[in-house]
Amino acid sequence: MQLVEVKDKKSISDFHNLPFKIYAGDPNWIPHLKQEVETVFDRKTNPYFSHGDAIRWVLYNDKGKPIGRVAAFFNKKTAFTFEQPTGGIGFFECIDDKDAAFMLFDKCRDWLIEKGMKAMDGPINFGEKDRYWGLLSEGADKPAIYTMNHNPDYYKKFFEEYGFTKFYEQIVYYRTAKDPPSPRLNAVAERVMRNKEYRFERLRKSESAKYAEDFRIIYNKAWIAERTDHEEMTSERALEIMNKMKPIIDEDTCWYVYHNDTPVGVYISIPELNEVFKYVHGNLNWWGKLKVLWYMKTKPPRATMGIVFGIVPEYQGKGLEAGIFTELGRIIQPKKSYDHVLISWIGDFNDKMIHLLIALLQVTPYKKFITYRKIF
Repeated sequence: MQLVEVKDKKSISDFHNLPFKIYAGDPNWIPHLKQEVETVFDRKTNPYFSHGDAIRWVLYNDKGKPIGRVAAFFNKKTAFTFEQPTGGIGFFECIDDKDAAFMLFDKCRDWLIEKGMKAMDGPINFGEKDRYWGLLSEGADKPAIYTMNHNPDYYKKFFEEYGFTKFYEQIVYYRTAKDPPSPRLNAVAERVMRNKEYRFERLRKSESAKYAEDFRIIYNKAWIAERTDHEEMTSERALEIMNKMKPIIDEDTCWYVYHNDTPVGVYISIPELNEVFKYVHGNLNWWGKLKVLWYMKTKPPRATMGIVFGIVPEYQGKGLEAGIFTELGRIIQPKKSYDHVLISWIGDFNDKMIHLLIALLQVTPYKKFITYRKIF
C-alpha cells in the first residue's frame, strides 16, 4: 500500500471518486458536493488557513487502485484550549480493511505530532462545525443529510480499535411538520408572547447585513460562553456566512428573538438540500446547477433542517424557544410548505436543549453522530 499526498488533478479526482466505490449499492448515501469539499482545502478561500494548516492523502493498493483517503488539520485558535494541544482528522473513507484504516490514522497522527499536537479529534472539519462533523453511529437506514456524514458501520470499529474514545455525541432530531403543537408548547409560548419586552421576528433577506450582525452577537454570547473550543465570530465572518446562505434561505423558517431590541435568540433553518442534490451525484457543475434549479421548482425539499438554534444563557428557560417554534408553525403549517422538521447538531452535553426539545416539541432522535478523541 502507498500513501500519496493530494496535490494534483489525479489525486484530487481519486479523493472524490473513492466514496462512489465505498457506497456502491447504498441507497441512502448521497455524495458531498466536490466543489464544496474543495473549498475546505483552498488556502485562498478558507479563513482557517490564516491560523492553521491542513493536508490530505489518498491510499492506494499494490495495483495502484485507491482504497482509502483522509485529511488532517489543526486550528491554532482552538488547539490549545484543551488540556493537551488537539488537532483533527476528517473526510475519512476506507474499504473494509483494518490495516489500511490504521495506516491512514497513523499518517494523521504522525503529521499532527510534527505540528505540536498531542491528540486528535475525528472525524471533524477544518472549518465550521455545521458540516462534515462526527461519525454516523445511528440512522444509516435514512437518507444522508446535506453536509453531514454518512458511513458504513465498520468505520466505528476502526476508530474504536485504534484507540479513539467518544468525546461527545451530536443528535439530529425529527418532528412531523403536520401535527399541531403540543398544549404545553402553546401555553409556554402564550405566556412569553404576552410580555411586550420580547419580540419575535422573521429574517428578511433585504436586511441580511443586520441579521448577520444580530446572529454574531447571539453566537458569541450563547456558544462561546459554554464551549471553549468555539471561536469568537467576527462581523466579517458572520456576513460572509449570511451571504453564502442567502440563496437558499427560506425567510419563513428563520426566526430571531429580541429583548428590548437586543438580539437574544436565533433559529436558522434551511430546506434539506440533499433532496435535490441527490440528482447531481456530487458534482455541482453547470449541468448540476441546471438540475438543481429544475428540481427546486418541480420537486422542492419537503423537509426543513434547523442548522442553528441558540438562546443567550441568561434568557434560557424563559419560554423563548417555545415562542420561536410556535411562530414557525403558525407560518409554515397553513402553507403546507414542509412535511418534516429536522433539528441538527444538538450536543449530548446540552442537557437543557435536549430536555426542552423533547418536552415541548415532542421530537424523536433521527440520526446520531460521534466525535471521537485519540490522545497520543
